[in-house]
Amino acid sequence: MADQTIKSVNPANDTVIEEFTPHTPAQVATAIRDADECFSDWRKTSFEYRAELMLKAADILEANADRYAADMTTEMGKPLGQARAEVNKCAWVCRHYAEQASNYLADEPIESSGTKAYVHHLPLGVILAVMPWNFPFWQVFRFAAPILMAGNTGLLKHASNVFRSALNIEEVFVEAGFPRGAFQTLLIGSKHVESVIKDDRVKGVSLTGSGSAGGAVAATAGKAIKPSLLELGGSDAFIVMPSADLEKALDTAVKARTQNNGQSCIAAKRFFVHADVYDAFKSGFEARFKNLKVGDPTEDGTHIGPLATASIRDELVEQVEKSVKAGATVFHAGNTLPDTGNWFDPCIVIGAPEGSPSADEEMFGPVANLWKVNDLDEAIGRANHSIFGLGSVIFTQDKVEMDQAVSELEAGATFVNAMVSSDPRMPFGGIKQSGYGRELAADGVKAFVNRKTVFIA
Repeated sequence: MADQTIKSVNPANDTVIEEFTPHTPAQVATAIRDADECFSDWRKTSFEYRAELMLKAADILEANADRYAADMTTEMGKPLGQARAEVNKCAWVCRHYAEQASNYLADEPIESSGTKAYVHHLPLGVILAVMPWNFPFWQVFRFAAPILMAGNTGLLKHASNVFRSALNIEEVFVEAGFPRGAFQTLLIGSKHVESVIKDDRVKGVSLTGSGSAGGAVAATAGKAIKPSLLELGGSDAFIVMPSADLEKALDTAVKARTQNNGQSCIAAKRFFVHADVYDAFKSGFEARFKNLKVGDPTEDGTHIGPLATASIRDELVEQVEKSVKAGATVFHAGNTLPDTGNWFDPCIVIGAPEGSPSADEEMFGPVANLWKVNDLDEAIGRANHSIFGLGSVIFTQDKVEMDQAVSELEAGATFVNAMVSSDPRMPFGGIKQSGYGRELAADGVKAFVNRKTVFIA
């Protein structure tokens, strides 16, 4: 029996936008069959042909950016300008892999006792993506562009609150001329993911999402002896030292915390500021938070829209309240919030003790957690006192401090005097509970290939 109709609700006003009928088991089976049958021919196509289609996909993304962005904003609440930028970034990743995949996957010569030896890259087959709602397009395209250019085919299980975006993504690849079965959206709930992973024709799975979802997917894939790639949560540290350009650090800190309504894995969430500049930073931070405009995400000038769901908003409220009860103080931006919708007034939680949500948990919304530290050793120690290890930031002009941060911060990335961001040219991923494997750059296109060793005597 199929699941009930899934309603898409606008988080700004609680109105139902659209209703979707989930795919039946028979429809899912057909999609897997089509993906597998497509793979047998797609894997034999040239890089040039794949690139031609991928470049068309980039053009389609840019031509339809306003429509795709509007759907994203309506479904999950991000400010419209940020949604447009997300669509255009997807065009960038398509073009990057169209241009670079053949170089990334070129044969790699190896010295050996034979006349010739090398590593040759071959696609694996059908790859499943389990993707989240917070960047409905970007998370998918950073998966889809490399796997398709490598010769694999893709299936997408998107979050149920962004099914329109999921269908829009499938539309991009269909309109670009990719063959039937190359990339398909499955309108299914989380409980159906396990059976898709277990299907013999599915050869790997990539998940971006929560730790619990990642653990479940990794366990299923592991039991089936299939490769998995996980990009999970984060509670990124942002360290400010006395030599920092304080105005730049403050402007970056606010953007790094509040972009995408604060609902980003790589958002700076824990701010450790040296005592010598703490008071000035705190004052500037509070002033900038006070200037954040919360409101209609479709209007120019809005910095923060609604959070994606009521449960996310409620959890954030509870985390702040628990941190205050544990001894923290709070600075609120002071916005008047609408009566309906999933609204949250941005705030700074100051001096929360260890053991509180501010110190120990990921806070998925516009809440900055601020502490004063006495030196870089203390800042790094507290930064590393986390189950997460996705990104990290340090603002300093001191080369010794830069080197120490790069060497000692436990994270998949350290950005110096800049906010953490993903870029098609650079590997992206985390350690610890933030996941394993790397997306983007050469790592991303090699994540789901057979690196075959070839030896010729």
